[in-house]
Amino acid sequence: MGSDVTALLEELTLAEKIRLVHGAADPDGTATGYVPGNDRLGIPPVTVVDGPLGVRAMGERATAFPASIALAASWDPELAREFGTAVGRETAAHDQDVLLGPGVNIIRTPAGGRNFEYYSEDPQLSARMGVGTIEGIQSAGVSATVKHYVANNQETNRYEVSADVSERALRELYLPAFRAAVEEGDVDAVMTAYNRVNGIHMSDHERLLSDVLKGEWDFDGLVVSDWWGTRSTVDAARAGLDLEMPGVELTEYLPELDADGFDDDPSPPNGTSSDFPPIPDVPAYFGEPLREAIESGEIDESILDEKVSRLLSMLESTGRQNVAEFETGSPSDDSTGELDTPAHRELARDIAIAGTVLLTNDGVLPLSESDSVAVIGPNADAAKLGGGGSSEVSPFTETAPLAGIESRAADASFERGVNPIAESSFFADSESADANGSASTGETSIDDAVSAAASADCAVVVAQDDATEFTDRDSIELPGRQNELIDAVAAAAERTVVVLRTSGPVELPWLDAVDAVLETWYPGQADGEALAAVLFGDADPGGRLPVTFGRSATDYPTADETAFPGTDDIAQYEEGVFVGYRYFDDRDIEPLFPFGHGQSYATFEYDDVTVSETDDGCDVTVDLRNVGTRAGKAVVQVYVGKSAAPVPTPERELAGFESVELGAGDSATVTISLAREDFAYYDEDSGWTVPDGSNTVHVGRSSRDIQTTVDVDTR
Repeated sequence: MGSDVTALLEELTLAEKIRLVHGAADPDGTATGYVPGNDRLGIPPVTVVDGPLGVRAMGERATAFPASIALAASWDPELAREFGTAVGRETAAHDQDVLLGPGVNIIRTPAGGRNFEYYSEDPQLSARMGVGTIEGIQSAGVSATVKHYVANNQETNRYEVSADVSERALRELYLPAFRAAVEEGDVDAVMTAYNRVNGIHMSDHERLLSDVLKGEWDFDGLVVSDWWGTRSTVDAARAGLDLEMPGVELTEYLPELDADGFDDDPSPPNGTSSDFPPIPDVPAYFGEPLREAIESGEIDESILDEKVSRLLSMLESTGRQNVAEFETGSPSDDSTGELDTPAHRELARDIAIAGTVLLTNDGVLPLSESDSVAVIGPNADAAKLGGGGSSEVSPFTETAPLAGIESRAADASFERGVNPIAESSFFADSESADANGSASTGETSIDDAVSAAASADCAVVVAQDDATEFTDRDSIELPGRQNELIDAVAAAAERTVVVLRTSGPVELPWLDAVDAVLETWYPGQADGEALAAVLFGDADPGGRLPVTFGRSATDYPTADETAFPGTDDIAQYEEGVFVGYRYFDDRDIEPLFPFGHGQSYATFEYDDVTVSETDDGCDVTVDLRNVGTRAGKAVVQVYVGKSAAPVPTPERELAGFESVELGAGDSATVTISLAREDFAYYDEDSGWTVPDGSNTVHVGRSSRDIQTTVDVDTR
């Protein structure tokens, strides 16, 4: 704690300090959360706004960037840093101090409702993308908030479910991205999750908050609750929670909702089902109850002082408030930010392209501008901005796939084929939802779509799912009759390209019948622009899968009800460290498309791979060459095998990667350094342990497409 913060603390009364550890209603009505500050001592209000796909200030607009999973599919931490800087600048332009993002939870189940808000099933990829995003956000003088700490892997029963998970799995899978956010990203704030971990709500979890986060990792920032995620006063205060949000009761925060979290008239939020979960209506635990606990001696006032000091230190570290000048209340912030600039629009497009994964291509892509194209799909005339919930962003502009293709093709026609897929929204009204293709706009016909496809040089079928905060998906099938539509079109068209706009893996029963498949996730406002650029070869599809695509939901470790969504308020994480591609490898399940997979319009050869020992590990050097006729992007992926470990370990675990763009005929030498700790596993008695003996380094194009394997002695 700095001397300036200490001096300011001495000036604050108990009542004034209490007002700084819980939120209040924002008088401007734009912030997601608001801490009123202190006029007497010149402490400014703290405003908090939703992310992480862009800024969601109430009633305001911002750049709608691609979903986090699309950003992760770029495998490009520098691009994540550029994104973070842009969204940080937009946060500042909206005069907000804290952005609620990024989300770094591991994608454990393919049906997770918020998978699109997270990065990956892999902790290494999640950590690298998360750190890049955090560094960018905070470079703009805005505090980032990494969330949701920890093991928040489902929406079903999210307020009560206990993730019953081993310490080893926590340490190896679910905690590393948060640790990297703290130790490498120097993140200003950490948000606790709604769920319980091994029976204890995260807002009350002293071991994970005080012992691990603040103790082991030396986190000196602010621990903030998720909205209405605080469950106690004394336990939460002692556990290490610093700021309760929103700090007001539900009906005060959202007066248009009744006590069950629904509109009185007529129904749950637009596009959601009738069993939309209610928001918990809980009291402000860090208000009067906290004051009473301190005055009675149940909680020492020093605990409150630490919480207030963390808030003040956060303000000082970001430059939003110079606490040394509290007597005059002179702010040191000179940031003006920037909103919806041409550079931000271009960046949204670049991320969408970089995250587009070419799953398969039987020589039909890229298309020629002379091709006639039948654009088919229930929502192909609307941009897919994101999923439902707190991450919803209202853009200034957007381009749909249809518009993007029409701008490039010699001739383009459009047929929905089947009724539009409803898009869940917590904030949109019915009028805006209808405009976004959430409701039927006339008769649809698969026969008409088939006729259009048969008459064109190529049919491009745009398919999508619907994912939202609050609920998990019922299955990983494409909703509605989209599979039937794709089958029918593929049977009639000369060439068929399927464009997937999904929150994560989906089943592809028609895969063998089509010629190419692109996964674009939720591409944001530049949806159509980016798609056209990839389809017509202006840009290489730069993405690689951050998640494994199984053939069905039964391929994943969460297929059993006890694992997901759980029984008796408990989700059993019995798979341990074997999540995602680790599980597929362990169970010898052939994925539809493996983690790290993605094709390019270029052709790359790995000419030579060498592994050389260093003082702290080894360097993996790859000579890469583009032997194709087009420029493209390769992602060199390095995995380690901990075969010398005395416990069951995954066959391969991602340890490092590098994205490389090469022109036709160009070559490059890529070096990826591994530390000795990259071979460590977590022993529940001894902590992190590097196994003595012969382990392995694998270099590949994906987790299954391994080019070279080298033995490494870690003795």
